[in-house]
Amino acid sequence: MSMTWEWIIIVLYGLSLLFIFFFSLGQLHLTYHYIKAKKKLKGQVVKTPVMEEEYPQVCVQLPVFNEKYVVNRLVDAVCNLDYPDHKLEIQLLDDSTDETTEMLEAKVKHWQSLGKNILLIRRPERVDFKAGALQYGMDLTDAEFIAIFDADFIPQSHFLKATIPHFQNEKIGVVQTRWGHVNKDYSLLTRLQAFGLDAHFTIEQVGRNKAGSFINFNGTGGVWRKETIRDAGGWSADTLTEDLDLSYRSQLKGWEFLYREDVESPAELPIIMPAIKSQQFRWNKGGAETARKNFIKVLKAPLGFSNKLHAFFHLFNSSIFIAILITALLSVPMLWIKSIHPELALLFQVGSVFLLGFFSIAIFYWVANKHLMKGKKHIKYFLKTFPLFITVSMGLSLHNALAVAEGLLGFKSAFIRTPKFNISDKNKSWKDNQYIKLQFSWLSVIEILLAGYFAFAIFLGIQLGDYGLIIFHLMLMLGFLMIFYHSVKPQIK
Repeated sequence: MSMTWEWIIIVLYGLSLLFIFFFSLGQLHLTYHYIKAKKKLKGQVVKTPVMEEEYPQVCVQLPVFNEKYVVNRLVDAVCNLDYPDHKLEIQLLDDSTDETTEMLEAKVKHWQSLGKNILLIRRPERVDFKAGALQYGMDLTDAEFIAIFDADFIPQSHFLKATIPHFQNEKIGVVQTRWGHVNKDYSLLTRLQAFGLDAHFTIEQVGRNKAGSFINFNGTGGVWRKETIRDAGGWSADTLTEDLDLSYRSQLKGWEFLYREDVESPAELPIIMPAIKSQQFRWNKGGAETARKNFIKVLKAPLGFSNKLHAFFHLFNSSIFIAILITALLSVPMLWIKSIHPELALLFQVGSVFLLGFFSIAIFYWVANKHLMKGKKHIKYFLKTFPLFITVSMGLSLHNALAVAEGLLGFKSAFIRTPKFNISDKNKSWKDNQYIKLQFSWLSVIEILLAGYFAFAIFLGIQLGDYGLIIFHLMLMLGFLMIFYHSVKPQIK
């Protein structure tokens, strides 16, 4: 290996570590704001403002596409919302191509007979996917406020009365609530997903809100002021995360977002790896597309440096997977370079400081886990879950890095819905789900090859007597093995 290539590897490795380090510091800063916010509220109960006037007209939009396993549960929960019937309109925005439509027709007739203002709306053509459905429905309602729930959500009855009064502040454009998990304990995969999402819905959302930085509507479990949507230019399908895109366009227009951590909107987590990968691909690629579309606008906006910095790490947070993948792949030749260039020992020692960023991430998840799991049981749960969560996240780095790269480079792809199951009992099988179309992916081949690559890295480290990265390589090996196993397992009859 020539010295030129060696320095290219060292520089790329160092830059990737640097990005991970600064990203970790950003998460640590959000943790600081979260703790500060919780201390301020210690001993207090978050109160919903009292409506000074009569409750306003609200439209609840339910975008649906082939969701026969969960739609009845969704419609029943929404029709049982505690809100005046004459002020509540429910839109079932149905683009289904299967028996879901017939089920909804029967369900709508039932609730209409009980006096609910619920409509089944079918577009002439499924244009622009979810964003198009939401825009189509919005143009049909006179309601001032619009609540949105995806098909796998089960809104609690007090949802509207906990969120709508906040809009008495005319600056507020969105009220977002925290996602709950109806099937968290179904399997290891659902527990790990819940662990990651809980950190977002505690520290990230509260921390950014407390710091005065931009937050995002999470696509569901929130309420929009219709004027805000129109002022920002309406729903757009030019990214896969239309929610994040509209959130930034709205806040750039000066609208404020409010986050209610104490109001929970329960939902379902994907239970098999192919479904998880589908969701992760859409979220990570869409986040990169939104960054590509909006970050220059954020830089030009009259915002403080701290807010712009948080916006950068918010919009580009999915890019962490590219940094993780590059660091992982280059860590093996780095072992060899270290062994043949002892004169660079000081450089490598300085570079190892950036690994402290992983401790910042540990603190980030520790605080989130501690808040949601009261009492001492959170310690055992964290120590058991966090290493597995990081390991699986590393294993997903290839899949997610490819999604981010597509988004940053402008490659377009269709909006692929995440299949829903309505299964929370461990003894129930998902295999009769008609929406699951399993195909073996070439990506799984690369994942198992990478598991072998990092097994070799462990062997190389032992041979060279360099044990500094052995835990890192062990986690990578196990991570890619786990992702490969859970990706191919559903295909085994």
